[in-house]
Amino acid sequence: MTVPSDPVVHKQLPLQGRPWSELEQAMTEMRDRDADWRRGRTPLHVYFAGDEVLDVARRAYAMFMSENALAPAAFPSLGRMEQEVVGMALALLGGGERACGTLTSGGTESIILAVRSAWQAFRRGRGTPPGRPHLLLPDSAHPAYDKAADLMGLAIVRVPLGDDYRACLHELRRQLRPDTVMMVASAPCLPFGTIDPVEAIGELALEHGVWLHVDACIGGFLAPFVARFKPDLPRFDLAVPGVRSLSADLHKFGYAAKGASLVLYADAEDQQGQHFAFGNWPKGLYRTETLTGTRPGGAVAAAWAVMHHLGEAGYLAVARRVMDTRDRYVRGLQALPGVRVLGQPPLSVLAYTADRLDVHALGDGLEARGWYVSRLSAPPALHMTVTPAHAQAVEAYLQDVQALLEQPGPPLSRGAPRRVVTY
Repeated sequence: MTVPSDPVVHKQLPLQGRPWSELEQAMTEMRDRDADWRRGRTPLHVYFAGDEVLDVARRAYAMFMSENALAPAAFPSLGRMEQEVVGMALALLGGGERACGTLTSGGTESIILAVRSAWQAFRRGRGTPPGRPHLLLPDSAHPAYDKAADLMGLAIVRVPLGDDYRACLHELRRQLRPDTVMMVASAPCLPFGTIDPVEAIGELALEHGVWLHVDACIGGFLAPFVARFKPDLPRFDLAVPGVRSLSADLHKFGYAAKGASLVLYADAEDQQGQHFAFGNWPKGLYRTETLTGTRPGGAVAAAWAVMHHLGEAGYLAVARRVMDTRDRYVRGLQALPGVRVLGQPPLSVLAYTADRLDVHALGDGLEARGWYVSRLSAPPALHMTVTPAHAQAVEAYLQDVQALLEQPGPPLSRGAPRRVVTY
């Protein structure tokens, strides 16, 4: 599907420069029309843990905004910070002695690198088979895998979810083939917030010698702390047998500046598949660990600073606040007639529908009241990722949902299914 875009505005550079005071005012006026993430009115895109954490990230980013993490020989400070960020993440996410990782620009890049590593390992072990080898995904897996497959000429096989909105082990087993390059599990998935049965999928992956990647882009820096007060949280990390790689976003519940994510490997040998090297040009050997060349030093520095600023105690306290807020949303929504939360999401992502009503019309009503709304198309539902900023918005949100459900007239009567454009 092609998403229509605004026409390109052709504009000349100003003849004379403008002072910062004028530029700041102009940008502030433009930003006034943006979604209000500081007051918890956005269901995704921004992960705000408070002004103090934001200020640490901003200051650290500014300190290293000109440095280039592509060249740790020139900037060993960034090399050291990246190593420490990766090391702290591995300690949280089950990395053993042979584990390693890389800081990337975001979850999509982390996933593409993991797919490339799996594809390289597949070809080393089995050669290049006829036809198009494929990635095997539950329907809830992120489109970043489809993007990776498109880039590498691979096919995608998506399988239906179980009734619990998690990956269905039976369907995955049924679709496994000798040319399956990778299986995927999410912790949690973006649409429903459920955590796939990673331990069972890991056993299946080991049985068939297939690479298993866990997409923990959302949960990677939340779940390890939630597990300390919710011991029944499903296991999903690098310590689970069969898991060979994992992605986790620092700019989500790590509260670092965008864009910062990690791709982690249970065995350092597997990381070699993501590297690129070329020497047949006048400059000599060019080698990168990621898809990008230049890498912003500010993103590395901000991640390092925020992780040291919050520490385990800080992350744990924020995780408790997030889950308490999530519980308030769930209790409030389930108390409304006809409203139903989909599945049993164990972390902070949730989706809900309204039986016998057009839930997307409900979303329209919320947008008219100043909320930025995230939607699902299959099944029709409204969606949110609860962050610390939402603690101040729970009651106002629930009151607006209730008011819309109780209003007289046909606006919420069930209409034709909609095609949802998402980001």
